Amino acid sequence: MASKLPKADVVVVGLGWSGSLMAEELTRAGLNVVAIDRGPWIDTSTHTPPAVDPDELRWGQRKELFSPPRDNTVTFRNHAGQVAAPLRDFGIFEMGGGVGGAGFHWAGMAWRFSPWDFQVRSKTIERYGRKKAEDGEMQLQDWGVTYDELEPFYDRWERIAGISGQAGNIKGKISPDGNVFEGPRSRDYPTPKLKTLRMMELFNDATTRMGLHPFTIPCANISQAYVNPLGVTMGACTYCGFCLAYGCGNFSKSSPQACIFPVLVRRPNFKIITKSVVTRVNKAADGKTVTGVTFIDEHGREVEQPADIVCLTAFQVDNVRILLNSRIGKTYDPRTGEGTIGRNFSFQTVSGTDMWFEDEQINPFIGTGGLGSQIDDYNGDNFDHSNLDFIGGAGILTLSRDGAPIAKAGNLPPGTPRWGSGFKKGYAKYYRNYGTIFNQGCSMPTKAATLDLDPTYRDRFGVPLLRLTYDYAQSDRNMAKYTMDRAVEIAREMGAAHVSGFNFADKAFTTAVVASDHVIGGAVMGDDPASSAVNRWLQSWDAHNLFVVGASAFPNNAGYNPTGTVGALAIRTAQAIHQTYVHNPALLARG
Repeated sequence: MASKLPKADVVVVGLGWSGSLMAEELTRAGLNVVAIDRGPWIDTSTHTPPAVDPDELRWGQRKELFSPPRDNTVTFRNHAGQVAAPLRDFGIFEMGGGVGGAGFHWAGMAWRFSPWDFQVRSKTIERYGRKKAEDGEMQLQDWGVTYDELEPFYDRWERIAGISGQAGNIKGKISPDGNVFEGPRSRDYPTPKLKTLRMMELFNDATTRMGLHPFTIPCANISQAYVNPLGVTMGACTYCGFCLAYGCGNFSKSSPQACIFPVLVRRPNFKIITKSVVTRVNKAADGKTVTGVTFIDEHGREVEQPADIVCLTAFQVDNVRILLNSRIGKTYDPRTGEGTIGRNFSFQTVSGTDMWFEDEQINPFIGTGGLGSQIDDYNGDNFDHSNLDFIGGAGILTLSRDGAPIAKAGNLPPGTPRWGSGFKKGYAKYYRNYGTIFNQGCSMPTKAATLDLDPTYRDRFGVPLLRLTYDYAQSDRNMAKYTMDRAVEIAREMGAAHVSGFNFADKAFTTAVVASDHVIGGAVMGDDPASSAVNRWLQSWDAHNLFVVGASAFPNNAGYNPTGTVGALAIRTAQAIHQTYVHNPALLARG
């Protein structure tokens, strides 16, 4: 029988970006919050100080900051006719191994989604007609919230994180120094954009000659010393290049550890329980509300944490798995289209090109996680799709980040020997002259894609593993080929001597190849309980005191990293809880 802890106002399950932002907002409002995280406590000064941070073997290759597959894996198949098998390596599920989640080891690209991304279905029908949106395979739906409604919360997240960038649209005033395609912002980024390095110069010059619109990617690798609205001080980035898969010993990469924990852990109305795995949300006797969560602590004991409000703020797949195991909501059935839990999984559709120069001296060892230049001319609906066989697009970018010697050993032009003296000569030459154009494409959900509980495989606690059934939509495949061709054109305009296009969507999707790690959906938001698991406030339709926050709420994926949108939605939900919900516990209104 489970032991029972004292009741909390709110229990937060998972202390990554979503959980820490919500816990900060709710404790500042006076609520008592207990956070539960499956990983250990991790902080910068203890675990990734400057003395050990740039260790590629430890962090980049062995991935010591990640949650190992033995503790947290899924099973996978492309279609329902196959038998799913467990993922035995990290693959695309690069989950955080401790508190802070993936927010501690992420690269740092800090995007807002475009206005179109929140209304893909209605905007596609409006511009191109119903046939374009209803191709028989895709399952498009709007989010129930617009960009304009989310803009103040994007701004709040950017202030907390100290994001570096250059605005392209402030209240409708367009600046060519930023992204001219972005949605209108209320003000500029809190810190200036990062430096422009050599690969970015080549990209900027080439795309400008082509009539395109390059800009510096907004980054959570901050450009100057900064004090955020919570009073936390961060340092300026030193361009060491070690961000993705690493902690930042310089306190200059935004993370829960760097931006929120120094304030949060000092509040007497906050408590953290680490090394504990939440297995289910507990339903009340009437089935209309929840009473808290049950977890397994680090000693293997089953414990109940009662709470008036439950916030699932874990990684996307964990949120969905907990809902399914708790039997909250109806599991999505792709044969009938009924049910909502497990609906609309989608990924990121990636293509691009590798390129090598003969007469450049590009130093890849100088850079930072999100540093690069991008064009959005072929992103979202920024170009006419009338005569194209797809919707959506990709942010086409080049990066100036980690020149990790082990990882880069394989980035040699086709035909270069892979061993011996020929390999050594090729590596010595092209290590300094290699670059990539990376197309981070949108991903549209399909009717056949689903997340459910695997009937065969279970974890060490006896809980069924999550089963993923997914393959790319044909629209996404066509988009990836189109944007790959654009990347090849740009690489040639840049003067690359060797150009080799790639397209991850030209074959069956696999979880094993890390094209990206941006997995979304499964507990999507919307205005219709028949097609969404949570409402526009991320509040469960089936239990009004349960909120499910994170990328699991995205009905579709955009041509951008999801973190900024995750942060904005978390802040918006937390404010709705303490400003409105606690005074009238019920489903929140549409307005």
